[in-house]
Amino acid sequence: MRAALYDRYGPPEVLYEGTVPKPVPGPGEVLVRVHAASVNGGELYGRAGRLRPVTGLASRGFPKRVGIDFAGEVAALGPGRNRPGPKVGDRVWGLLPRTFGSAAEYVTVRPRHIAPVPAGLDLAEAAALPAVGTTAITALRDKAGLRPGERLLVRGAAGGVGSVAVQLGHALGAHVTALAGARTLDFAGDLGADEVHDYATTDAAALGPFDVVLDTVGTSHATYRRLLAPGGRMVAIAFDVGRPAASLGYVAASAVFGRGRVRIFSGGVTHWLAAGLGRYVAEGMIRPVVDTVFPLADIAKAHAAMEAGGVRGKIVVRVV
Repeated sequence: MRAALYDRYGPPEVLYEGTVPKPVPGPGEVLVRVHAASVNGGELYGRAGRLRPVTGLASRGFPKRVGIDFAGEVAALGPGRNRPGPKVGDRVWGLLPRTFGSAAEYVTVRPRHIAPVPAGLDLAEAAALPAVGTTAITALRDKAGLRPGERLLVRGAAGGVGSVAVQLGHALGAHVTALAGARTLDFAGDLGADEVHDYATTDAAALGPFDVVLDTVGTSHATYRRLLAPGGRMVAIAFDVGRPAASLGYVAASAVFGRGRVRIFSGGVTHWLAAGLGRYVAEGMIRPVVDTVFPLADIAKAHAAMEAGGVRGKIVVRVV
């Protein structure tokens, strides 16, 4: 089958469309024919080799794969699927657990890692949501417990997670302040932000206080933690890959020192969370935001576009 691959760490140009064996679903697994996947920030760091100080040496050699989330159709069921669950032909979206490889024609997953795609949603659009949508829901609803009337700051508001967080924060009744690049300020406002600020020209210290701060960038955690009001909560979905030990050390120390713990987590999705994302979409609280769709053969261009910055929402890679 066709898949996006790379044979060495490096810039986007190391990526190419190659072939790998088609996976076979094992007992209790589901084979999904992937229609589209999206490009996520963690993949860029992984491809460039910048995550090795945190993850250590890779357990699997080259060629390596990219892609975390996907949308497609159930193509086959592994043995042992007798209880109710996905059926062949179902439109599903999901997230690979703790691995890369969804930018390919097929993936195998457990049923708990997929959920039905909302009716009427194009599969290329649907691919823009699983990773960032479930991350935003976990951050604001589950980790921060965002409540109506609270003040929310979204740092990186025009990106994948940020663009969903602005929508969700608005739908949950919060006053949303968005920090984004100058070229994307109007875009962040259209998503539902009550205030928009250019991160490059705004004095962050003058913005607070906030009940909840969502940081999708990963740098300067201390600066944004100081914006918390009493009882405020800060959730970070990224750390400083240039200074991983110091960045993660600060997050750990925040549980003991100072006001307001910084909560950080890595993505992961279960059926109930992916299904919950579908409900938010069906109710009009969240919509997918696609910047550009690239064919699988242009996977290098897709990564280059993501790295160039200024992306509004998500970069999607169409496989079918």
